[in-house]
Amino acid sequence: MAQFNSAFSQGNYAVAASVMNYQDEGDPGKGNHVLELLHQGEAYRLEGDFEDSIAAFDKAEAEMKYLDTEGFASSATENVMSVLVNESSRDYRALMSEAIMVNTYKGLSFLAEANAEYARVEFNRADDRTRRAVDFFAEEIAEQRRALQNDPQNARMVQRSIQSDGMRSVLEAHYGDPSGWSVYPDYIVPSSTYLHGLFFLASGQGGADTERGANSLRRVAAMTPGHATLQADAELAADLAAGRTRRNELPPMVWILYENGLGPVLEEARFDIPLFLSHGGDRASVIFTSIALPRYRERTAVAGSLMAQSPAGSVKTEPVAQMGKVIRTEMQARFSSVLTRAISGAVVKGIIQYQATESLGIAGQLGSIIYTLATTQADLRGWQALPDHWEVARMERPADGRIVLGDTVRGRLGTVDVPDQPFTLVYVKRPTAQAPATVMLLDLKGERPGQCYTLAGDDDGSRPCSAMDAL
Repeated sequence: MAQFNSAFSQGNYAVAASVMNYQDEGDPGKGNHVLELLHQGEAYRLEGDFEDSIAAFDKAEAEMKYLDTEGFASSATENVMSVLVNESSRDYRALMSEAIMVNTYKGLSFLAEANAEYARVEFNRADDRTRRAVDFFAEEIAEQRRALQNDPQNARMVQRSIQSDGMRSVLEAHYGDPSGWSVYPDYIVPSSTYLHGLFFLASGQGGADTERGANSLRRVAAMTPGHATLQADAELAADLAAGRTRRNELPPMVWILYENGLGPVLEEARFDIPLFLSHGGDRASVIFTSIALPRYRERTAVAGSLMAQSPAGSVKTEPVAQMGKVIRTEMQARFSSVLTRAISGAVVKGIIQYQATESLGIAGQLGSIIYTLATTQADLRGWQALPDHWEVARMERPADGRIVLGDTVRGRLGTVDVPDQPFTLVYVKRPTAQAPATVMLLDLKGERPGQCYTLAGDDDGSRPCSAMDAL
């Protein structure tokens, strides 16, 4: 990950993709290469290699099959190992927000390849995952309860520990209260929902499609009150859906979506907690032992917003969504499961310590303490190529198609030539100030191949979006 992040933060996406090589075992559903595939797929996409990016994301989705087909039933071995060792011993279980972003990035890649049919499928998959998210989180909690029911004595000790005043006090002091996190009122990845709405606004094939786009844009606008662009988009989509406006009567339009910075990463919060342990009959005791929980730490954003200038005027992007807020919304919904698994492991290890001490004396006690210290670790894995936040703006296409892009801190980045087409998405991604801006000009109707630019403030580099083999 250190090698990947070093290359990715500098905009060396080909190097970043090569770092994530792994041995293909010929079983796309095995589930143990999700993280490599997520990082590799995004690096390929920003390099303009959409074919390999889509292939990597397809494999990642195949390994996330539990999100769609298997439910939450893990193997008995995985469940035992996660309790006896830690969560990192299990195959990586992607966040729902990560899965939604996979479908969103695939949708953008298919637009770059002028494949409107497949883009439609991916944007709909992202939207479907969003709608199913709440049920998904509820089922995860239910799975954890079912797992505890297999060991009633352990379940009683876990629940007694979780519900104790001492546990709540320690959690609030060392970890914080998840109910007080800054989250979205409903589970949503606003950038994905926004792109779903734009796609159907531009390319809808009937009244149902246009209404689908209007619903998505209305939902995002409601979550960001006072955002002029989002409000204007929601009103335009509503007018199209109601027949008050026709697409062929609109001037050529340009939307600018700016993916800025690097999203949050996990760090470990490790602290002592009180546990209630039963030793048979009515005997019980309280011991203090350590648990380790994952906690998100914000990384950096590129200072300033994006400016788009033309002879007709200029626009500035405004924030529409934060990746940290998306993840905290999901983690708030999943926290009870995360905490329950951590305390289940602590209870089992506490019992092991007690029994080892009873059977082997000081040697058993020392050995079990060393084992507990060595295996008490939080699962800090995650997709580290996601942005800090998204910003959007909208403008009419200038007559000559030329738009000068720059940021409000460093000035000019470069010039792009917007094709003469009804609806264009200018997609810009910049993970750090040291990396050049990757710019993709995408036909939102999916009828023409996209164009790619690398802008660093001096020489502009342009290439067809799907011609990496010809470079």
